[in-house]
Amino acid sequence: MLADLTHDGADLTGSLGIGHTRRATHGEPNDINAHPHVSENGAIALVHNGIIENYLEIKEQLAQQGVTFTSETDTEVVAQLLEFHYNECGSMLEAVGRVLRRIEGSYTFGIICSDYPNALIAARKDSPLILGYGENGNFIVSDVTAIIKHTRDVAYMNDGEIAVLTENSIDVFDAEMTPLEKEHSRVEWDVTAAEKCEYPHFMFKEILEQPEAVRKTVSPRVRDGRVMLDDITITADYAKSISHIYMIACGSAFYAGSVAKYVWEQLLRRPVEVVLASEFRYSEPLVDENTLVIAISQSGETLDTMAALREAKRLGGRTLAVCNVVGSSIAREADDVLYTWAGPEIAVATSKGYSTQLAALDLTGLYLADLLETVSREEYDEILTKLQALPEKMQKYLEHYEETQYYASLYFNHDSIFFIGRNLDFVMGLEGSLKLKEISYIHSEAYASGELKHGTISLIEPGTLVVALGTHGPLFDKAISNVVEVKARGATVLAVTTEKFREKMEKTADAVIAIPETYRLLQPSLGIVPLQLFAYYVALQRGCDIDKPRNLAKSVTVE
Repeated sequence: MLADLTHDGADLTGSLGIGHTRRATHGEPNDINAHPHVSENGAIALVHNGIIENYLEIKEQLAQQGVTFTSETDTEVVAQLLEFHYNECGSMLEAVGRVLRRIEGSYTFGIICSDYPNALIAARKDSPLILGYGENGNFIVSDVTAIIKHTRDVAYMNDGEIAVLTENSIDVFDAEMTPLEKEHSRVEWDVTAAEKCEYPHFMFKEILEQPEAVRKTVSPRVRDGRVMLDDITITADYAKSISHIYMIACGSAFYAGSVAKYVWEQLLRRPVEVVLASEFRYSEPLVDENTLVIAISQSGETLDTMAALREAKRLGGRTLAVCNVVGSSIAREADDVLYTWAGPEIAVATSKGYSTQLAALDLTGLYLADLLETVSREEYDEILTKLQALPEKMQKYLEHYEETQYYASLYFNHDSIFFIGRNLDFVMGLEGSLKLKEISYIHSEAYASGELKHGTISLIEPGTLVVALGTHGPLFDKAISNVVEVKARGATVLAVTTEKFREKMEKTADAVIAIPETYRLLQPSLGIVPLQLFAYYVALQRGCDIDKPRNLAKSVTVE
């Protein structure tokens, strides 16, 4: 660790530095390819988020000029190009401008030069960059959780902007080097929320924080028995004009949208299509002024989701962002934004971020259904009452999760695990499977139970672990039938069901985890909690780095 190599910083002198935790995108993740990268003469160093798409072309041109490269990365190419232009013009700021006009792709840069020992230059395009204004220094970060111990006064840089930071000042310029005045924001997060405290891992802490996180998402938006989304400007007239709804997202946010599709289609009686953000803009989506596009992102900086949002706006669609970080890029560019208010989430594998996205989408679906008059008053009241009660029911399960820990200790040594379910159980299983593979590195897949006989049952052999999800009451009998089906092929079955159906499931499955009952459309909000804990304890048994799984990053800022 850097702290060990520098004797906890004692070996370092000076008051200016850059550092990065990014793994290599180009080349192997080793010390040579790690950031910062340094120019050939050693005078310029930089860190970089993003991908430079034309780096090979530039690298070949520089090599013809006699430049020698030591790494396989696109980032070193930028360092060498900076040195080339700096030698030409003699001004670091001018050299940065020339480089930015030449490179293609996405980037955030933090740049230092030995000729300017008291200044740091930063630049951004399609990748997050936040300026922190402190009393004892200034900062650049890609995520505000990194600086809330030092300052809560921040500003968000826009594409094409360049900043020059010293200990006492931050000057920002546009692409033409015209000075800009940045609007400041205050980060209100509790600093202890970004600390592990007495918990063994951030992920475990954040799983346990879910009841309070969901409460913070829901409670302020319910007044006098109605959902009140004050920050959303969608009117009843616009809602009635909606002909199609897209939900665009990546990873866990995509699976939150997949759950919401079932909920919204039942409540709104409008077609909802969930599309991976990385595919959306390349699929020639059918978007017009009657299309509502929901962009879901915990960080609000996911590059693919940002690009999909911009494509939807270009095509004339109306956009609504569901994200956690106030002032983030997606939040600023969407027509409307609904913040989840989950607080900082540190673990790479999301838990409370996902749960609060579900809650926010449930709220929004209920709000729109009310505008459309597609839900009866009785059903509206029941759903809203049960939605407000979710935190208490989550807490009830979390007070007695030991059986999930026990089953993880029994089944952690499986190399391939399958999740099966129908309807909402199927899409809940997608997220449960993702959690398991993210942090335990076990091969895991989720299948719709009705597809078993269409090929996937051939993967079931004696001893295979199947996590059977049977929380969706209307289809519970079919869930039982599928458990019988896989057990007949030799599977070991761990079932997740509700307390109401526990006894029936115990007659068939090898092991059963029971969760509290709620309204059927909200059941995934409770069902996901044991799946998160199961993944956590399996990874713990296997000795994995739970908070920082290999090859993954918290905010995906490259395409």
